Amino acid sequence: MKNLVHYEIDSQYATKVAYFSMEFAIDQSLKIYSGGLGFLAGSHMRSAYDLEQHMVGVGILWSYGYYDQDRHKDRTLDLKYTRKYYSFLEDPEVRVTVNVNGQPVQVKVLVMPSRVFGSAPLVLLTTDIPENDFLSRTITHKLYDPNEETRIAQEVVLGIGGVKALESLNQKVDIYHMNEGHALPLVFELLNTYKTFEAVREHVVFTTHTPEKAGNEEHNVYLLAQMGFFNGYSLKEIQNELHYYDEKFCLTIGALKTSKRANAVSKIHEKVANKMWKNVDGRCEIIGITNAQNRRFWVDKPLLRALEEHEDYGIIARKKHLKKILFEEVANQTGKVFSADTITIVWARRFVEYKRPELLIYDFERFHKLMHNTTYPVQIIWAGKPYPNDAGAINMFNELIELSHGYKNMAVLTGYELNLSKMLKQGSDIWLNTPRVTREASGTSGMSASMNASIHFSINDGWHPEFAKDGVNAFSIATADASLPIHDQDHYDHKAMMDKLENVILPLYYNDMKEWVKMMKYAMNDVVREFNSTRMAHQYYKWMYDDEGQVEK
Repeated sequence: MKNLVHYEIDSQYATKVAYFSMEFAIDQSLKIYSGGLGFLAGSHMRSAYDLEQHMVGVGILWSYGYYDQDRHKDRTLDLKYTRKYYSFLEDPEVRVTVNVNGQPVQVKVLVMPSRVFGSAPLVLLTTDIPENDFLSRTITHKLYDPNEETRIAQEVVLGIGGVKALESLNQKVDIYHMNEGHALPLVFELLNTYKTFEAVREHVVFTTHTPEKAGNEEHNVYLLAQMGFFNGYSLKEIQNELHYYDEKFCLTIGALKTSKRANAVSKIHEKVANKMWKNVDGRCEIIGITNAQNRRFWVDKPLLRALEEHEDYGIIARKKHLKKILFEEVANQTGKVFSADTITIVWARRFVEYKRPELLIYDFERFHKLMHNTTYPVQIIWAGKPYPNDAGAINMFNELIELSHGYKNMAVLTGYELNLSKMLKQGSDIWLNTPRVTREASGTSGMSASMNASIHFSINDGWHPEFAKDGVNAFSIATADASLPIHDQDHYDHKAMMDKLENVILPLYYNDMKEWVKMMKYAMNDVVREFNSTRMAHQYYKWMYDDEGQVEK
Protein backbone atom coordinates (compact mmCIF):
# COMPACT_ATOMS: atom_id res chain seq x y z
CA MET A 1 0.00 0.00 0.00
CA LYS A 2 1.25 3.50 -0.76
CA ASN A 3 2.17 5.95 1.98
CA LEU A 4 -0.68 6.41 4.45
CA VAL A 5 0.25 10.05 5.02
CA HIS A 6 -1.51 11.81 2.13
CA TYR A 7 -0.55 15.40 2.93
CA GLU A 8 2.72 17.06 1.99
CA ILE A 9 5.37 16.55 4.69
CA ASP A 10 7.22 19.52 6.20
CA SER A 11 10.92 18.69 5.79
CA GLN A 12 11.72 19.37 9.46
CA TYR A 13 9.29 16.57 10.39
CA ALA A 14 10.45 13.97 7.85
CA THR A 15 11.34 11.29 10.43
CA LYS A 16 8.73 8.55 10.02
CA VAL A 17 6.96 7.98 13.34
CA ALA A 18 4.40 5.36 14.36
CA TYR A 19 2.50 6.44 17.50
CA PHE A 20 1.05 3.47 19.41
CA SER A 21 -1.79 4.11 21.85
CA MET A 22 -4.57 2.00 23.37
CA GLU A 23 -6.99 4.87 22.80
CA PHE A 24 -7.50 7.87 20.51
CA ALA A 25 -10.13 10.58 20.99
CA ILE A 26 -10.20 11.91 17.43
CA ASP A 27 -13.92 12.58 17.07
CA GLN A 28 -17.13 11.94 19.00
CA SER A 29 -18.23 9.45 16.36
CA LEU A 30 -15.12 7.24 16.68
CA LYS A 31 -15.64 5.75 20.14
CA ILE A 32 -12.25 4.15 20.81
CA TYR A 33 -11.28 6.17 23.90
CA SER A 34 -12.01 6.38 27.62
CA GLY A 35 -10.58 9.68 28.85
CA GLY A 36 -7.48 11.80 29.25
CA LEU A 37 -4.97 9.46 27.56
CA GLY A 38 -7.19 9.32 24.50
CA PHE A 39 -7.90 13.07 24.55
CA LEU A 40 -4.14 13.69 24.58
CA ALA A 41 -3.51 11.22 21.74
CA GLY A 42 -6.31 12.79 19.70
CA SER A 43 -4.87 16.28 20.07
CA HIS A 44 -1.42 14.94 19.16
CA MET A 45 -2.77 13.40 15.95
CA ARG A 46 -4.55 16.63 15.01
CA SER A 47 -1.44 18.72 15.60
CA ALA A 48 0.69 16.26 13.63
CA TYR A 49 -1.68 16.99 10.74
CA ASP A 50 -1.54 20.76 11.35
CA LEU A 51 2.28 20.70 11.31
CA GLU A 52 2.44 18.28 8.36
CA GLN A 53 4.44 15.70 10.32
CA HIS A 54 5.24 12.24 8.98
CA MET A 55 3.25 10.35 11.61
CA VAL A 56 0.72 7.54 11.70
CA GLY A 57 -1.27 6.46 14.75
CA VAL A 58 -1.65 2.77 15.61
CA GLY A 59 -4.51 1.66 17.83
CA ILE A 60 -7.32 -0.84 18.27
CA LEU A 61 -10.81 -0.70 16.82
CA TRP A 62 -12.84 -1.49 19.95
CA SER A 63 -16.09 -3.16 18.91
CA TYR A 64 -17.95 -1.87 21.96
CA GLY A 65 -15.77 1.12 22.81
CA TYR A 66 -15.12 1.81 26.49
CA TYR A 67 -18.76 1.85 27.58
CA ASP A 68 -21.84 3.99 27.02
CA GLN A 69 -22.67 5.97 30.14
CA ASP A 70 -26.39 5.87 30.81
CA ARG A 71 -28.79 5.81 33.77
CA HIS A 72 -30.86 3.18 35.55
CA LYS A 73 -34.53 3.85 36.25
CA ASP A 74 -33.57 5.42 39.59
CA ARG A 75 -31.15 7.72 37.66
CA THR A 76 -28.00 6.05 39.04
CA LEU A 77 -25.15 5.18 36.69
CA ASP A 78 -25.77 2.43 34.15
CA LEU A 79 -22.99 0.97 31.99
CA LYS A 80 -24.09 -0.18 28.55
CA TYR A 81 -22.16 -1.86 25.75
CA THR A 82 -23.38 -1.22 22.22
CA ARG A 83 -21.62 -2.51 19.13
CA LYS A 84 -20.16 0.28 16.99
CA TYR A 85 -19.98 0.53 13.20
CA TYR A 86 -17.94 2.98 11.13
CA SER A 87 -18.43 3.59 7.41
CA PHE A 88 -15.53 6.05 7.14
CA LEU A 89 -12.78 3.47 7.72
CA GLU A 90 -11.01 2.00 4.70
CA ASP A 91 -10.22 -1.69 4.30
CA PRO A 92 -6.81 -2.32 2.68
CA GLU A 93 -7.58 -6.07 2.82
CA VAL A 94 -4.63 -6.80 5.08
CA ARG A 95 -4.52 -9.52 7.74
CA VAL A 96 -1.66 -10.30 10.10
CA THR A 97 -1.28 -13.12 12.63
CA VAL A 98 -0.22 -12.90 16.26
CA ASN A 99 0.20 -15.75 18.72
CA VAL A 100 -1.85 -15.44 21.89
CA ASN A 101 -1.60 -18.13 24.55
CA GLY A 102 -0.11 -20.52 22.00
CA GLN A 103 -2.87 -20.00 19.46
CA PRO A 104 -2.72 -18.06 16.16
CA VAL A 105 -5.09 -15.09 16.10
CA GLN A 106 -5.99 -13.25 12.90
CA VAL A 107 -5.86 -9.44 13.08
CA LYS A 108 -7.72 -7.39 10.48
CA VAL A 109 -6.25 -3.99 9.60
CA LEU A 110 -8.39 -0.92 8.89
CA VAL A 111 -7.27 2.62 8.07
CA MET A 112 -8.76 5.98 8.97
CA PRO A 113 -7.43 8.45 6.37
CA SER A 114 -6.19 11.84 7.52
CA ARG A 115 -8.86 13.67 5.47
CA VAL A 116 -11.74 12.24 7.54
CA PHE A 117 -11.20 14.35 10.65
CA GLY A 118 -8.09 16.40 9.85
CA SER A 119 -5.62 14.27 11.78
CA ALA A 120 -2.67 12.03 11.15
CA PRO A 121 -3.95 8.75 9.67
CA LEU A 122 -4.80 5.89 12.01
CA VAL A 123 -4.13 2.17 11.56
CA LEU A 124 -6.74 0.32 13.60
CA LEU A 125 -6.64 -3.36 14.49
CA THR A 126 -9.46 -5.79 15.21
CA THR A 127 -9.67 -9.49 16.03
CA ASP A 128 -13.49 -9.37 15.91
CA ILE A 129 -13.74 -11.14 12.55
CA PRO A 130 -15.27 -14.48 11.41
CA GLU A 131 -11.86 -16.09 10.89
CA ASN A 132 -11.33 -16.20 14.67
CA ASP A 133 -13.04 -18.25 17.35
CA PHE A 134 -15.30 -16.48 19.85
CA LEU A 135 -12.63 -16.03 22.52
CA SER A 136 -10.18 -14.50 20.05
CA ARG A 137 -12.88 -12.18 18.75
CA THR A 138 -13.47 -10.80 22.25
CA ILE A 139 -9.86 -9.52 22.54
CA THR A 140 -10.82 -6.27 20.81
CA HIS A 141 -14.35 -5.99 22.18
CA LYS A 142 -13.84 -3.65 25.15
CA LEU A 143 -11.18 -1.04 25.86
CA TYR A 144 -9.34 -1.93 29.10
CA ASP A 145 -11.11 -5.26 29.57
CA PRO A 146 -10.94 -6.15 33.29
CA ASN A 147 -9.96 -9.77 32.61
CA GLU A 148 -6.18 -9.98 33.00
CA GLU A 149 -5.56 -12.48 30.22
CA THR A 150 -7.71 -10.47 27.82
CA ARG A 151 -5.83 -7.29 28.74
CA ILE A 152 -2.49 -8.96 27.99
CA ALA A 153 -3.88 -10.26 24.70
CA GLN A 154 -4.92 -6.71 23.81
CA GLU A 155 -1.36 -5.54 24.40
CA VAL A 156 0.02 -8.33 22.21
CA VAL A 157 -2.36 -7.33 19.43
CA LEU A 158 -1.47 -3.63 19.75
CA GLY A 159 2.30 -4.07 19.98
CA ILE A 160 3.14 -7.10 17.85
CA GLY A 161 0.10 -6.83 15.60
CA GLY A 162 0.72 -3.11 15.09
CA VAL A 163 4.31 -3.59 13.91
CA LYS A 164 3.26 -6.40 11.58
CA ALA A 165 0.39 -4.31 10.23
CA LEU A 166 2.71 -1.44 9.33
CA GLU A 167 5.06 -3.87 7.60
CA SER A 168 2.19 -5.44 5.65
CA LEU A 169 1.07 -1.96 4.59
CA ASN A 170 4.64 -1.31 3.38
CA GLN A 171 5.10 1.60 5.77
CA LYS A 172 8.69 2.44 6.64
CA VAL A 173 9.06 3.50 10.28
CA ASP A 174 12.04 5.22 11.88
CA ILE A 175 10.64 5.71 15.40
CA TYR A 176 8.05 3.71 17.35
CA HIS A 177 6.42 5.85 20.05
CA MET A 178 4.69 4.01 22.91
CA ASN A 179 2.05 6.26 24.48
CA GLU A 180 2.06 4.46 27.86
CA GLY A 181 3.41 0.92 28.24
CA HIS A 182 0.51 -1.02 26.70
CA ALA A 183 2.31 -1.43 23.35
CA LEU A 184 5.50 -2.83 24.94
CA PRO A 185 5.32 -6.16 23.01
CA LEU A 186 6.31 -4.18 19.92
CA VAL A 187 9.95 -4.16 21.12
CA PHE A 188 9.99 -7.97 21.06
CA GLU A 189 8.68 -7.94 17.49
CA LEU A 190 11.31 -5.35 16.52
CA LEU A 191 13.93 -7.67 17.99
CA ASN A 192 13.31 -9.95 15.01
CA THR A 193 14.44 -7.14 12.72
CA TYR A 194 17.15 -5.39 14.72
CA LYS A 195 18.52 -8.51 16.50
CA THR A 196 19.74 -6.78 19.68
CA PHE A 197 18.03 -4.63 22.30
CA GLU A 198 20.76 -2.04 21.83
CA ALA A 199 19.69 -1.65 18.20
CA VAL A 200 15.98 -1.75 19.06
CA ARG A 201 16.37 1.09 21.57
CA GLU A 202 17.50 3.47 18.84
CA HIS A 203 14.03 3.20 17.30
CA VAL A 204 11.78 3.32 20.39
CA VAL A 205 10.58 6.16 22.65
CA PHE A 206 8.10 6.06 25.51
CA THR A 207 5.71 8.45 27.26
CA THR A 208 4.78 7.74 30.89
CA HIS A 209 1.55 9.45 31.92
CA THR A 210 0.91 8.73 35.57
CA PRO A 211 2.53 8.18 38.96
CA GLU A 212 -0.48 6.08 39.98
CA LYS A 213 0.25 2.40 40.62
CA ALA A 214 -2.89 1.36 38.73
CA GLY A 215 -1.63 3.21 35.68
CA ASN A 216 1.74 1.44 35.74
CA GLU A 217 0.47 -1.98 34.81
CA GLU A 218 2.00 -5.13 36.31
CA HIS A 219 1.51 -8.81 35.46
CA ASN A 220 3.01 -12.09 36.55
CA VAL A 221 6.01 -12.55 34.26
CA TYR A 222 5.25 -16.26 33.70
CA LEU A 223 1.71 -15.40 32.62
CA LEU A 224 3.10 -12.81 30.19
CA ALA A 225 5.43 -15.42 28.70
CA GLN A 226 2.58 -17.93 28.41
CA MET A 227 0.35 -15.37 26.68
CA GLY A 228 2.94 -14.54 24.02
CA PHE A 229 3.86 -11.10 25.35
CA PHE A 230 7.56 -11.75 24.66
CA ASN A 231 6.86 -12.89 21.09
CA GLY A 232 8.31 -16.39 21.44
CA TYR A 233 11.58 -15.37 23.08
CA SER A 234 12.41 -17.40 26.16
CA LEU A 235 11.67 -15.77 29.48
CA LYS A 236 15.19 -16.42 30.68
CA GLU A 237 16.63 -14.71 27.62
CA ILE A 238 14.45 -11.62 28.13
CA GLN A 239 15.24 -11.46 31.84
CA ASN A 240 18.97 -11.72 31.23
CA GLU A 241 18.96 -9.14 28.45
CA LEU A 242 16.93 -6.63 30.47
CA HIS A 243 18.49 -7.49 33.86
CA TYR A 244 14.94 -7.65 35.17
CA TYR A 245 14.06 -10.70 37.25
CA ASP A 246 11.01 -9.59 39.28
CA GLU A 247 8.10 -12.00 39.27
CA LYS A 248 5.77 -9.04 38.81
CA PHE A 249 6.73 -7.50 35.49
CA CYS A 250 5.93 -3.76 35.29
CA LEU A 251 5.24 -2.52 31.76
CA THR A 252 6.60 0.92 32.62
CA ILE A 253 9.92 -0.55 33.76
CA GLY A 254 10.06 -2.71 30.65
CA ALA A 255 9.46 0.36 28.48
CA LEU A 256 12.11 2.41 30.31
CA LYS A 257 14.63 -0.38 29.71
CA THR A 258 13.87 -0.77 26.00
CA SER A 259 13.55 2.86 24.85
CA LYS A 260 16.22 5.36 23.88
CA ARG A 261 14.36 8.12 25.68
CA ALA A 262 11.21 8.62 27.74
CA ASN A 263 9.21 11.64 28.75
CA ALA A 264 6.98 12.68 31.60
CA VAL A 265 4.04 14.97 30.86
CA SER A 266 4.69 18.07 33.00
CA LYS A 267 7.62 19.66 34.79
CA ILE A 268 6.37 18.42 38.17
CA HIS A 269 5.78 14.95 36.73
CA GLU A 270 9.33 14.92 35.32
CA LYS A 271 10.66 15.26 38.89
CA VAL A 272 8.14 12.76 40.29
CA ALA A 273 8.87 10.18 37.56
CA ASN A 274 12.65 10.44 37.88
CA LYS A 275 12.35 9.98 41.64
CA MET A 276 9.82 7.16 41.24
CA TRP A 277 11.99 5.16 38.81
CA LYS A 278 15.47 6.20 40.02
CA ASN A 279 16.38 2.68 41.13
CA VAL A 280 15.56 1.03 37.79
CA ASP A 281 18.86 -0.33 36.50
CA GLY A 282 19.61 0.41 32.84
CA ARG A 283 16.66 2.70 32.25
CA CYS A 284 16.68 5.52 29.72
CA GLU A 285 16.54 9.18 30.66
CA ILE A 286 13.15 10.76 31.44
CA ILE A 287 12.71 14.31 30.17
CA GLY A 288 9.70 16.59 30.49
CA ILE A 289 7.34 17.46 27.65
CA THR A 290 4.20 18.99 29.10
CA ASN A 291 0.94 17.77 27.60
CA ALA A 292 -1.20 20.11 25.51
CA GLN A 293 -4.50 20.23 23.62
CA ASN A 294 -5.36 21.10 20.04
CA ARG A 295 -6.92 24.57 19.88
CA ARG A 296 -8.32 24.04 16.38
CA PHE A 297 -10.52 21.26 17.75
CA TRP A 298 -11.42 22.62 21.18
CA VAL A 299 -11.88 26.38 20.88
CA ASP A 300 -15.20 28.05 20.10
CA LYS A 301 -14.48 30.03 16.93
CA PRO A 302 -16.84 33.00 17.57
CA LEU A 303 -15.41 33.36 21.09
CA LEU A 304 -11.90 33.37 19.66
CA ARG A 305 -12.91 35.93 17.05
CA ALA A 306 -14.29 38.23 19.76
CA LEU A 307 -10.97 37.93 21.60
CA GLU A 308 -8.94 38.71 18.49
CA GLU A 309 -11.15 41.71 17.67
CA HIS A 310 -10.81 43.05 21.26
CA GLU A 311 -14.57 43.04 21.77
CA ASP A 312 -15.23 42.61 25.48
CA TYR A 313 -18.97 42.80 24.95
CA GLY A 314 -18.64 40.09 22.30
CA ILE A 315 -16.78 37.82 24.72
CA ILE A 316 -19.46 38.30 27.39
CA ALA A 317 -22.30 37.74 24.94
CA ARG A 318 -20.73 34.65 23.38
CA LYS A 319 -19.94 33.09 26.76
CA LYS A 320 -23.58 33.55 27.80
CA HIS A 321 -24.68 31.90 24.56
CA LEU A 322 -22.34 28.96 25.19
CA LYS A 323 -23.70 28.64 28.72
CA LYS A 324 -27.24 28.48 27.35
CA ILE A 325 -26.20 25.65 24.99
CA LEU A 326 -24.76 23.74 27.95
CA PHE A 327 -27.83 24.44 30.07
CA GLU A 328 -30.07 22.95 27.40
CA GLU A 329 -28.20 19.68 27.98
CA VAL A 330 -28.54 20.13 31.75
CA ALA A 331 -32.29 20.62 31.38
CA ASN A 332 -32.58 17.67 29.01
CA GLN A 333 -30.78 15.31 31.38
CA THR A 334 -31.95 16.60 34.78
CA GLY A 335 -35.06 18.75 34.31
CA LYS A 336 -33.27 21.74 35.87
CA VAL A 337 -33.16 25.21 34.32
CA PHE A 338 -29.87 27.03 34.95
CA SER A 339 -29.30 30.76 34.46
CA ALA A 340 -26.66 32.20 32.12
CA ASP A 341 -26.22 35.09 34.58
CA THR A 342 -25.08 32.77 37.40
CA ILE A 343 -21.48 31.69 37.82
CA THR A 344 -21.16 28.07 36.75
CA ILE A 345 -18.51 25.75 38.20
CA VAL A 346 -17.71 22.47 36.48
CA TRP A 347 -15.84 19.45 37.82
CA ALA A 348 -15.49 17.05 34.87
CA ARG A 349 -12.85 14.38 34.18
CA ARG A 350 -12.27 10.70 34.86
CA PHE A 351 -14.07 9.78 38.08
CA VAL A 352 -11.48 8.34 40.45
CA GLU A 353 -10.82 8.81 44.17
CA TYR A 354 -7.45 10.62 43.98
CA LYS A 355 -8.96 13.34 41.75
CA ARG A 356 -11.39 14.03 44.63
CA PRO A 357 -14.71 14.73 42.89
CA GLU A 358 -16.32 15.04 46.33
CA LEU A 359 -13.93 17.65 47.75
CA LEU A 360 -16.58 20.34 47.36
CA ILE A 361 -18.88 18.45 49.74
CA TYR A 362 -16.12 17.52 52.23
CA ASP A 363 -17.70 19.94 54.75
CA PHE A 364 -21.34 19.39 53.92
CA GLU A 365 -22.65 22.25 56.05
CA ARG A 366 -20.39 24.70 54.22
CA PHE A 367 -21.40 23.22 50.86
CA HIS A 368 -25.08 23.61 51.78
CA LYS A 369 -24.56 27.29 52.60
CA LEU A 370 -22.72 27.80 49.30
CA MET A 371 -25.60 26.29 47.35
CA HIS A 372 -28.09 28.60 49.12
CA ASN A 373 -26.01 31.77 48.84
CA THR A 374 -28.41 34.41 47.48
CA THR A 375 -25.83 37.23 47.37
CA TYR A 376 -23.43 35.22 45.23
CA PRO A 377 -25.45 32.34 43.74
CA VAL A 378 -23.64 29.41 42.15
CA GLN A 379 -24.41 26.54 39.80
CA ILE A 380 -22.28 23.39 39.92
CA ILE A 381 -22.05 20.58 37.38
CA TRP A 382 -20.23 17.25 37.73
CA ALA A 383 -19.47 14.85 34.90
CA GLY A 384 -17.02 12.04 34.15
CA LYS A 385 -16.69 8.30 33.65
CA PRO A 386 -15.58 5.96 36.44
CA TYR A 387 -13.77 2.76 35.51
CA PRO A 388 -16.44 0.08 34.96
CA ASN A 389 -15.06 -2.07 37.78
CA ASP A 390 -14.23 0.72 40.25
CA ALA A 391 -17.08 0.26 42.72
CA GLY A 392 -15.84 3.10 44.92
CA ALA A 393 -15.84 5.62 42.06
CA ILE A 394 -19.25 4.46 40.84
CA ASN A 395 -20.59 4.88 44.38
CA MET A 396 -19.18 8.43 44.51
CA PHE A 397 -20.86 9.24 41.21
CA ASN A 398 -24.19 7.85 42.44
CA GLU A 399 -23.90 9.67 45.78
CA LEU A 400 -23.54 12.96 43.92
CA ILE A 401 -26.57 12.10 41.77
CA GLU A 402 -28.59 11.41 44.92
CA LEU A 403 -27.38 14.64 46.51
CA SER A 404 -28.24 16.65 43.39
CA HIS A 405 -31.93 15.83 43.81
CA GLY A 406 -31.99 18.24 46.75
CA TYR A 407 -30.58 21.24 44.85
CA LYS A 408 -32.03 22.98 41.81
CA ASN A 409 -28.58 24.48 41.08
CA MET A 410 -26.61 21.18 41.09
CA ALA A 411 -26.42 18.72 38.22
CA VAL A 412 -24.59 15.47 37.50
CA LEU A 413 -24.40 14.68 33.79
CA THR A 414 -23.82 11.37 32.02
CA GLY A 415 -22.36 10.71 28.59
CA TYR A 416 -18.95 12.26 29.27
CA GLU A 417 -17.34 11.95 25.85
CA LEU A 418 -15.80 14.48 23.46
CA ASN A 419 -18.98 16.41 22.64
CA LEU A 420 -20.13 16.82 26.24
CA SER A 421 -16.59 17.63 27.33
CA LYS A 422 -16.39 20.42 24.74
CA MET A 423 -19.81 21.72 25.77
CA LEU A 424 -18.77 21.85 29.43
CA LYS A 425 -15.48 23.61 28.71
CA GLN A 426 -17.14 26.19 26.50
CA GLY A 427 -20.12 26.74 28.79
CA SER A 428 -18.45 26.92 32.21
CA ASP A 429 -17.08 29.96 34.05
CA ILE A 430 -14.83 27.99 36.42
CA TRP A 431 -13.05 24.70 35.67
CA LEU A 432 -12.33 23.04 39.01
CA ASN A 433 -9.38 20.65 39.41
CA THR A 434 -8.85 19.01 42.81
CA PRO A 435 -6.33 16.10 42.67
CA ARG A 436 -4.10 15.20 45.59
CA VAL A 437 -0.81 16.94 44.90
CA THR A 438 1.88 14.98 42.95
CA ARG A 439 -0.73 12.46 41.80
CA GLU A 440 -1.95 14.37 38.74
CA ALA A 441 0.76 13.96 36.12
CA SER A 442 -0.68 16.67 33.86
CA GLY A 443 -4.46 17.12 33.91
CA THR A 444 -5.05 18.51 30.43
CA SER A 445 -8.80 19.20 30.65
CA GLY A 446 -8.13 22.64 32.11
CA MET A 447 -6.12 23.62 29.03
CA SER A 448 -9.04 23.29 26.64
CA ALA A 449 -11.29 24.95 29.25
CA SER A 450 -8.94 27.96 29.41
CA MET A 451 -8.98 28.13 25.60
CA ASN A 452 -12.71 28.80 26.00
CA ALA A 453 -12.41 31.46 28.73
CA SER A 454 -13.26 29.10 31.59
CA ILE A 455 -10.98 30.07 34.46
CA HIS A 456 -8.85 27.22 35.79
CA PHE A 457 -9.28 26.88 39.57
CA SER A 458 -6.82 24.24 40.67
CA ILE A 459 -4.56 22.53 43.13
CA ASN A 460 -0.90 23.32 42.31
CA ASP A 461 -0.21 20.08 40.47
CA GLY A 462 0.30 18.84 36.91
CA TRP A 463 0.39 21.54 34.24
CA HIS A 464 -1.26 24.23 36.40
CA PRO A 465 1.90 25.71 38.03
CA GLU A 466 3.47 26.13 34.58
CA PHE A 467 0.50 28.20 33.42
CA ALA A 468 -1.15 29.88 36.37
CA LYS A 469 -0.68 33.48 37.43
CA ASP A 470 -3.00 33.46 40.42
CA GLY A 471 -5.70 36.09 40.05
CA VAL A 472 -4.51 37.03 36.55
CA ASN A 473 -5.26 34.08 34.24
CA ALA A 474 -6.27 31.41 36.79
CA PHE A 475 -6.99 30.77 40.45
CA SER A 476 -4.66 28.57 42.52
CA ILE A 477 -5.60 26.65 45.64
CA ALA A 478 -2.98 26.83 48.40
CA THR A 479 -2.00 23.19 48.51
CA ALA A 480 -1.23 20.88 51.43
CA ASP A 481 2.10 19.11 51.82
CA ALA A 482 1.94 15.78 49.98
CA SER A 483 3.59 14.04 52.93
CA LEU A 484 0.62 14.75 55.22
CA PRO A 485 -1.93 12.01 55.92
CA ILE A 486 -4.71 11.94 53.35
CA HIS A 487 -7.35 13.17 55.81
CA ASP A 488 -5.20 16.18 56.69
CA GLN A 489 -4.55 16.95 53.02
CA ASP A 490 -8.26 16.83 52.27
CA HIS A 491 -9.09 19.08 55.22
CA TYR A 492 -6.44 21.64 54.31
CA ASP A 493 -7.18 21.67 50.58
CA HIS A 494 -10.93 21.90 51.10
CA LYS A 495 -10.62 24.90 53.39
CA ALA A 496 -8.20 26.66 51.04
CA MET A 497 -10.49 25.97 48.07
CA MET A 498 -13.63 27.23 49.77
CA ASP A 499 -11.91 30.32 51.20
CA LYS A 500 -10.68 31.30 47.73
CA LEU A 501 -14.07 30.56 46.16
CA GLU A 502 -16.16 32.45 48.72
CA ASN A 503 -13.83 35.38 49.42
CA VAL A 504 -12.18 36.01 46.06
CA ILE A 505 -13.84 34.31 43.08
CA LEU A 506 -17.53 34.92 43.73
CA PRO A 507 -17.17 38.59 44.74
CA LEU A 508 -14.99 39.25 41.69
CA TYR A 509 -17.46 37.63 39.29
CA TYR A 510 -20.47 39.53 40.60
CA ASN A 511 -18.87 42.88 41.54
CA ASP A 512 -16.25 43.48 38.85
CA MET A 513 -17.17 41.98 35.48
CA LYS A 514 -14.59 44.17 33.75
CA GLU A 515 -11.80 42.51 35.76
CA TRP A 516 -13.36 39.08 35.21
CA VAL A 517 -13.35 39.58 31.45
CA LYS A 518 -9.71 40.63 31.68
CA MET A 519 -8.98 37.26 33.35
CA MET A 520 -10.89 35.47 30.62
CA LYS A 521 -8.76 37.16 27.96
CA TYR A 522 -5.51 36.46 29.79
CA ALA A 523 -6.52 32.80 30.12
CA MET A 524 -7.33 32.46 26.42
CA ASN A 525 -4.15 34.21 25.31
CA ASP A 526 -1.73 32.66 27.80
CA VAL A 527 -2.85 29.06 27.33
CA VAL A 528 -2.18 29.16 23.59
CA ARG A 529 1.47 30.17 24.01
CA GLU A 530 2.55 26.94 25.68
CA PHE A 531 -0.41 24.59 25.82
CA ASN A 532 -1.58 24.37 22.23
CA SER A 533 -0.51 20.89 21.13
CA THR A 534 1.44 22.21 18.12
CA ARG A 535 4.15 23.13 20.66
CA MET A 536 4.02 19.63 22.14
CA ALA A 537 4.08 17.87 18.75
CA HIS A 538 7.08 19.98 17.69
CA GLN A 539 8.98 19.16 20.90
CA TYR A 540 8.38 15.44 20.46
CA TYR A 541 10.06 15.57 17.07
CA LYS A 542 13.02 17.61 18.21
CA TRP A 543 13.60 16.20 21.69
CA MET A 544 12.39 12.60 21.40
CA TYR A 545 12.56 11.47 17.78
CA ASP A 546 15.40 13.46 16.20
CA ASP A 547 17.84 13.66 19.16
CA GLU A 548 18.30 17.41 18.89
CA GLY A 549 18.22 17.83 22.68
CA GLN A 550 16.17 20.16 24.83
CA VAL A 551 16.71 23.78 23.92
CA GLU A 552 14.81 24.98 26.95
CA LYS A 553 13.67 23.54 30.25
